[in-house]
Amino acid sequence: MGHSEVMGQAEDVADQFLRVTKQYLPHVARFCLISTFLEDGVRMWFQWSEQKDYIAATWSCGWFLASLFVLINLLGQLSGCVLILSRNFVEYACGGLFGIIAMQTIAYSILWDVKFLMRNLALGGGLLLLLAESRGEGKSMFAGVPSLRENSPKQYMQLGGRVLLVLMFMTLLHFELNLFTILKNLVGTALIVLVAVGLKTKLAALTLCLWLLCINVYFNAFWSVPTYKPMHDFLKYDFFQTTSVIGGLLMVVARGPGGVSMDEKKKEW
Repeated sequence: MGHSEVMGQAEDVADQFLRVTKQYLPHVARFCLISTFLEDGVRMWFQWSEQKDYIAATWSCGWFLASLFVLINLLGQLSGCVLILSRNFVEYACGGLFGIIAMQTIAYSILWDVKFLMRNLALGGGLLLLLAESRGEGKSMFAGVPSLRENSPKQYMQLGGRVLLVLMFMTLLHFELNLFTILKNLVGTALIVLVAVGLKTKLAALTLCLWLLCINVYFNAFWSVPTYKPMHDFLKYDFFQTTSVIGGLLMVVARGPGGVSMDEKKKEW
């Protein structure tokens, strides 16, 4: 069986999956995508004192500003999640969650940690995909003349979302000199490139979803660690961040790569 036949069969399987799940997949994708914000908002409530004391000690800003920081994180994330899931004021909700990401990046010194910075950027990519889904095609410059898809802000949001999403996988690459690791890195890199440029996008994104789901359940099993151990919170945070990126990839599978992609260009050829 040739390479093209294998790819053809794989794409048929992906198409069949989409036909069966097309009514539910966008809802699942949105829920997965906002899961890390939902979990973090709830955590702010249950760890109010710890979070307040950490911010106050790190920035020497006093209890009032530290409490205000925790309150903004709690209300901003939970309200944003409710609005996104209810499909109301999605653009404002995404804007608020972008602000939360930026604020946390500075407050928790993520800006200087490349791994966590790339993961936060991947979360931003997921929000861009949500924002693109909530927007219609760009308006034409002239009345009665349809606008080119490539000039639509929505298409560029989808492109930016795809490119930022794959940053998550850059943090999963390990440079070890053994055959399995090298093969895993090569396959992963190939899938990353396919999603970024929008070539066979749905198949590549679905494959990455499955791969990331396996990694997430195996390496971030926070439920197997007692709650009093610091590793529990670390794994839980990592688990929900990864789940959000899975949601972003599912959104790519459900809605397609958009106009700025090789898949779309192939239709014109």
